[in-house]
Amino acid sequence: EVEVVESGGDLVPVGGSLRLTCIASGLPNDEYAMAWFRQAPGKEREGVAALDSDGDRHYQDSAKGRFSVSQDKAKNTWYLDLNSLKPEDTGMYYCAACNPFLWGPRCVAMDPSGFRFWGQGTQVTVSS
Repeated sequence: EVEVVESGGDLVPVGGSLRLTCIASGLPNDEYAMAWFRQAPGKEREGVAALDSDGDRHYQDSAKGRFSVSQDKAKNTWYLDLNSLKPEDTGMYYCAACNPFLWGPRCVAMDPSGFRFWGQGTQVTVSS
């Protein structure tokens, strides 16, 4: 059984930083791409950053230069470092896994429909 668990969300001031952690256990193989999504109240879920099994990183335009995705393979753990946070970064952050053999282009594009395994999310609130 696959389990994805996020943690690290918090209330932070504008310009602050956070590290989000995602632990994924039970994935069928090591080829899955992992991505972080954000959903603000009343808005659709959007991809923020992704990391594939080759180590290639993909970022949403608003995240470039501020967010960084990384992985500790030995711990089945992925991280999202959030820096220079803005009020518009507020939202529930989800970690999700995508099988590149089935949904390759959707993994890279951070299309939620390509991601099968999801965590419950962790709340990030940036106060102005």
